[in-house]
Formats: sequence, C-alpha cells, structure tokens
Amino acid sequence: MLLKSKDFPVLPNVFNDFFRDWSTSNFSDTNTTLPAVNIKENENEFLVDVAVPGMEKEDFKIDLDNEILTISSEKTINNDTSDENYTRKEYSYLSFKRSFTLPKGVVNSDEISATYKNGELKITIPKLEEAKPKPIKLIEVL
Repeated sequence: MLLKSKDFPVLPNVFNDFFRDWSTSNFSDTNTTLPAVNIKENENEFLVDVAVPGMEKEDFKIDLDNEILTISSEKTINNDTSDENYTRKEYSYLSFKRSFTLPKGVVNSDEISATYKNGELKITIPKLEEAKPKPIKLIEVL
C-alpha cells in the first residue's frame, strides 16, 4: 500500500505490511490466490476441506513428510481452436501449494485418505488410537 500526503513523498506503509495477519491471507508470494481451507478436528480425526473448483482428482498431489502435509496442484488449460483465423485464444495456468504441520505422534499416517467431489477436496487424517480421548473410567472405592 502506498500513502500520499502533501508534505511527504509516496512511501510504502511499512507498518501495515509488517503487522499484517498473514494467516488469513489467501495470496501466495507470487500474488496468486490460494484455495480456501477449513480444518476441523474431532475425537477420531482431522478433516481438511479445500475449495478447488474446476479441477480433476488427477490434478492433485498430496504428500506427508515428517508431519508436514503438503497439497499441491498444477494445471494448464489450453483453449486452442483448430481454426487459424481465431479472434481470441486463451491459455490458463493454475498452480498452488499449501503445507500444514500435523501434531507429532497423533496422526495415523497409514490411513490418510482423500476424495474430490463438486469442487471440494476432502482429506481425512485419522488419529492414532493412543491419541484419542479415553472414556471416563469410574473407579470403585473399596
């Protein structure tokens, strides 16, 4: 953001940029939009929902490396016409990469699953049995 004043030249607003809440920003370092993500936890699993309309399930790469879950995609769309007398020809390139650190010793990495339907990528990350909350145990007094 640039500020303009009668007395001062145009200067970047360093304080706004420095104190900006980057966790709520949907822009990457290259000023491309990142898909919105919702992460929900219940007693058995973590649920990650990613809004990515217009993609195919083959477009995604999801990997887990040392408790870091990375979701990425690259897609090139070429709306090419076979007629050489075109008046408009468009190319589109979509790319994103999101990474999340999972809690150490809590996730059952062998059981992670993902589905893609109606523009939403859903990733289910089950918890290890020992990480799930235990039911209240009633201890009898003798």
